[in-house]
Amino acid sequence: MGKKTVGVKFRLAKFTKQNRRAPVWVSLKTKRRVYGSPKRRHWRSSKLKV
Repeated sequence: MGKKTVGVKFRLAKFTKQNRRAPVWVSLKTKRRVYGSPKRRHWRSSKLKV
């Protein structure tokens, strides 16, 4: 791949932060109606447009 530019590195960091699960208090507050994050992504099944 070569060298990462600063913009690409920041975008990858942003997507890494987005790839977390929903907090536990959210599922408790909504009585487990919300338990997953709609932006979850698996590294192999869906690729990023960086």
